[in-house]
Formats: sequence, structure tokens, C-alpha cells
Amino acid sequence: MALTILGLSGALSHDPSAALYIDGKLIAAVEEERFVRDKHAKNRMPYESAKFCLAQAGIEPADVDVVAIPFAPISLFDKARWHYAKRYAYAPDRALDAILFGNRRYKRYRQRIQWCLQQLGFDLKKVKIEAVEHHLAHASSAYHCSGFTEKTAIMGIDGKGEYATTFFGWGENGKIHKIKEFYDPDSLGGLYGALTEYLGFEMLDGEFKVMGMAPYGDASQYDFSRLATFEKGELVINTDYANVIGFRRYKEKGKGYYFSPKLIEWLGPKREGDIADDPYIHYAASMQALFEQLALEMMDYYLGDIIKQTGKLAFAGGCALNVKLNQKIIARPEVKELFVQPASGDAGTAVGAAAYVSVKRGVPVEKMEHVYLGPSYSNEDIVAACARHPNAPKWQKIADVPERIARIMVDGNPVAWFQGRLEFGPRALGGRSIIGCPSVPGVADRINEQIKFRERWRPFCPSMLDTVAPQMLSVDHPSPFMTFTFEVNEGWKERVPEVVHEDGTARAQVLERRHNPRWYDLMVELEKLTGNGVALNTSLNRRGEPMVCSPTDALDMFYGSDLRYLIMEDILVMKEGTDGDERI
Repeated sequence: MALTILGLSGALSHDPSAALYIDGKLIAAVEEERFVRDKHAKNRMPYESAKFCLAQAGIEPADVDVVAIPFAPISLFDKARWHYAKRYAYAPDRALDAILFGNRRYKRYRQRIQWCLQQLGFDLKKVKIEAVEHHLAHASSAYHCSGFTEKTAIMGIDGKGEYATTFFGWGENGKIHKIKEFYDPDSLGGLYGALTEYLGFEMLDGEFKVMGMAPYGDASQYDFSRLATFEKGELVINTDYANVIGFRRYKEKGKGYYFSPKLIEWLGPKREGDIADDPYIHYAASMQALFEQLALEMMDYYLGDIIKQTGKLAFAGGCALNVKLNQKIIARPEVKELFVQPASGDAGTAVGAAAYVSVKRGVPVEKMEHVYLGPSYSNEDIVAACARHPNAPKWQKIADVPERIARIMVDGNPVAWFQGRLEFGPRALGGRSIIGCPSVPGVADRINEQIKFRERWRPFCPSMLDTVAPQMLSVDHPSPFMTFTFEVNEGWKERVPEVVHEDGTARAQVLERRHNPRWYDLMVELEKLTGNGVALNTSLNRRGEPMVCSPTDALDMFYGSDLRYLIMEDILVMKEGTDGDERI
């Protein structure tokens, strides 16, 4: 009998997703936001994503053995609830609630999942729902998906789960051992999120922007050490300034923030608008520097001996997407390999919870080698979407996609690239991408101004052939998922300037042909034409929208921007009056 496990995350708060393992093989994984077209899909159920996973596997609800959820009850005899109550003593209603009714959120989570399962046609009397602690699910999504067979250090840094915010442990023979957890409000991810809000962005969405802004600033101009300390093995966030609730929150236009008025008194008014200027660029740099310092101190304290012993580290939680921290980790001589779960945020806990339950039941899970786990569409589906679309797209079927598209890119045009299965996680990795030729001056600005409508100072990333990476990048480390930045070698900065950030680094995807042959072959064609097997690659969406999922989404985005070329499988769509030999 096959063991079939459906992981469902995000039934409370944000980033609902679904993942399906059958006999240790990850058949499908996708975020709900991609279907419902609402970024982070806050307060929604993983309904469409679960429906897709079942359909992709060709199974019925009755075929599922276990539904795994990344949220679990926390015992009153555990330190977590008492720590929360003590640290939030200034808000006695919350403190008491944690002691008396500390699993209320878990009960709501489970009830909502049960309701969702009923809508999907599950029989609640027959299906087993298994709860996995949130940070254990993150840990599993890193360790069990890493493919590491030797003893592995495991780190999870997040906003918070039930109560835990940070996890240190190790994995061996498939089993995860917990060394230490920190609890809310002592959350490094929460602190970064609070400063993200102060710097004018949405928490859970703008942290990448703070990281992108940091290289423009000078961290030495402001000392942020008062915000958090790590001493004698304990992380303490200063809740006079951040990670605050209730009356301690700074409020503006009816909205409460995760920082206090005291932070405003110290640093001045919160940033507004799209300009990255003084002093905010220096604040971003100082926050990033403090974050890196504390994360590395915690890692050394709790995992240093294990890393020295084996050289292997697995990392998840929202903060694992901080590629600058990851660059510092892999620069450590004792770290031989770092595996970062590509969907490190809460969406990835659907994979983690399902993987954890699978291993617990004696079925190990395969290494996660790619993220092409969402829906795909045939040429017939695409032509039908074109026929239905109000803009009446003109299209042609082309035979030599990589060659033809590479020529269009080298002529200076950005292209919307829609191929194969949708990526799982926040990174566009050649399934749903906007691509450009990185040696064409100004192509990044053009994509920013005309298509992505996003802040000018945010970097664009390169995807490259595995033969190019050793020449272009200073460190040789696997990077299939854009979870690391690397120093770009001299000579290459001038060759592909559009994908090198202000600080001389690039967040790279290094391709192996076996996972996405057409994407790889496009780089081969670019190399023939320009000498560089590298493409500028950003996600196929407009600012504030989720990544495109279906051909209709792609057409809507295409006609809502200044893009001129859209290739979906073999179907090339162009706008009226597009110049050159591509005119229809």
C-alpha cells in the first residue's frame, strides 16, 4: 500500500499552501495565492492548492492516509507559554490568555482545516489529521529535503509559530533532535519584520526590500545594538522598541505596528514612498548587520560543534531567505554545504509537516532537487486562453523556442517566459519569469519602470549555466534555488552589469539541464550570441501581485504592462506593431 500524505499550511494568518507526498516522492506543492490571485492569501484556506495536488496525482480524498498540519498544541508544562506570559506581562490579558487558553489558535487551525477538508470531499471520520509543531515542520522541510545522509546541523529562524521563533537542533538517520528554541517575543525574524514596517514596507513581504536597500547604506553610522542581545545562550529582544503588542504599539491612521513610539523618538518618522534615501538606507544597513551578527553568534553557540564535525547545515524559516546571511554562512571554512529550503517561509511548512510524518511512518523522502511542482499547461490550453481573452491576442506557434527567444532578448527586449510547471516558493526559477539579456545596458531599469513597477534600487538576479558559474562566481557551492548571493568575479561585472548588485554580488541560480532542459538551452543560445550563458531573471508578476500561474494570468499581466513578447510553451504572443522580424 502506498503511503499518501497531504500537507496543508497557513489555515491561520498567511501563505496557505498544500504539498503531497506519495511513498516519499514529492508529487506536487503549490501556494494558494497563485490560484486566488491575492498575494500571501491572508486568512484563506489551502483549498485550491489541495485540490490541485490531488488532481496532479490523479487521486481522490479517500486515497489520502494522513493530513499533516504545521501547527500543534503546546503543553502548559512546556516553557513556551510561561515565557510568553512573563515577557508580555505589560499586556495582562494576553499573558493570562497564554496560560489559560494557550492552544486556542491551534484549535482554530484544526477546525479550519477540517472545514476545508470537508469542502474537498474528505470524510473526517476516516482521515487522520496529524499535528506537527511549526518549527519542527520548518526543520523537517530543511533537513529531510536536503538529501544529507550524515549528521546535519539544523537551524530555523522565523517570525513565530505557535510560540517558538527560533530552532536549533540536529538530524541523524532521519530523526530530528531539538537542542534549543527561543519563544515570542524574542524573535530575530520579528525584529527584522518590525524594522521592515518602520522602513515603510509590509511585514512578510518587504524584508527582501530591506535587504536590497542595505548595501546602499553604511551600517557604522547607527548603532542598533540596543534592539537585541545574545548573551549566555539567550536571545533577548528589547520590547521597549520592537516586537510589541497592545498599547505599546505605534499607531498611525488606525493601523498598529510591530514597533513602539519609542523607536520613532529615537530614529525619526517612519519612511514613506519609494525613495531609498538617508537616513533610511543606513537604518537598513544597520538592521542587516545586527541580524547577521546575532544569527551567526547563535549558530556558533548552539551548532558550532556539529558543523565542525560534519560540515553540513540545513536552514529554514522565513529568515533563511536572507541571502546575505547565507553568503556569510557559506564563507565559513567549517561549512562544507548549506541546504536552504527554497520555500523557507510558511508555505514550505506544508512540505515540512508532510515530510516529517512520512519519515516518522518509516518512509524516507527524496532530496528536493527542483521546485517545478505546480500546474503546467499544454499548447492547446494556451491557445484556448488566447481565444477567450478580451485583448484577442495574436499568436504563432514556433518550433525553435530557445533560439528565437534568445535573439529577441539580445535585441534588447524583455520577454515573459512561461514554461512547464509553476515554481513552489517565492523565486522565479525559469517556470514563470520575466527575462532579459544582462549585457544590454538599461534592461533592468526598463523592466523596473515599465513592467515590474517596483523600487529602482532592488536588484535583479542572474540564472546561468553550470559551466559559467565557476567562472563568474567567487564561491563554488550548489545554488539551484537563488538562496545565496556570491561575489561576482572581476571581468564578469562588466560583462553582465544588469545582474550585479550595488555591493558587487549576485543572487544566482545555477542550472543543471536535467531539471529544466528548455530553460538551460535558452542560456546555451544566449552564450552563442553574446559569449555569456547568463539571463537576467525576475518573477512573472507585477508589483503587489502573486507570481503568474495560468495562461490567462500571464495574458492579463502582459496586457497590463509594457512587455511586448510573451512565450508560453511553444506559443509566442506579441503586441500589435512590435518591430523587427517578429511582426505578425
